Amino acid sequence: MTEKRLHCPWAPANDAFYRQYHDEEWGVPEYDDRALFEKLILDGFQAGLSWRTILYKRENFRRAFDGFNVEKIARYTPKKIERLLKDEGIIRSRLKIEATIGNAKAYLDIMESRDDGFSGFLWDFVGGRPIVNRWAHFRDAPTKTPAAEAMSKELKRRGFKFCGPTILYAFMQATGMVNDHETACPRWKAVQKAR
Repeated sequence: MTEKRLHCPWAPANDAFYRQYHDEEWGVPEYDDRALFEKLILDGFQAGLSWRTILYKRENFRRAFDGFNVEKIARYTPKKIERLLKDEGIIRSRLKIEATIGNAKAYLDIMESRDDGFSGFLWDFVGGRPIVNRWAHFRDAPTKTPAAEAMSKELKRRGFKFCGPTILYAFMQATGMVNDHETACPRWKAVQKAR
């Protein structure tokens, strides 16, 4: 007899670390400016890789990028870039590292120009509330949406890099701007309560 699958299948039970991410973090609405910046940067580093690769290196990224202290990142020097390029605990891509520094500067510009900060800026693209989808299977979810395309366009206009609409939709799913858990997954109802 086959056991009924309850959780989203992309988070297999035999990977406790990945399942914990699914069960405790993915899809939970995030409103903290710094946490949103960190997730956006990590999603940018994911480009061309799997999220599992980034997730398993996340603590290394936090260490390497000073806990994602945006003010510090915006002041990184060429010497710091060279140190990061030698750090085997992270993805050593010059383009992505330099983009992170530029993104930190663009983030600070948004923080300076808006009373509601980076969080308010991003959440405006979904009307300030999570979009609740009802997918029977996670593969039914799109890879990008008009909201992700609009967010991508505006972030790029403001100087952000590694923020295409597919990256941004994954970011929106992860930060709870969109609830894309399968409806049979216990987390589908749980993240709605976290709004």
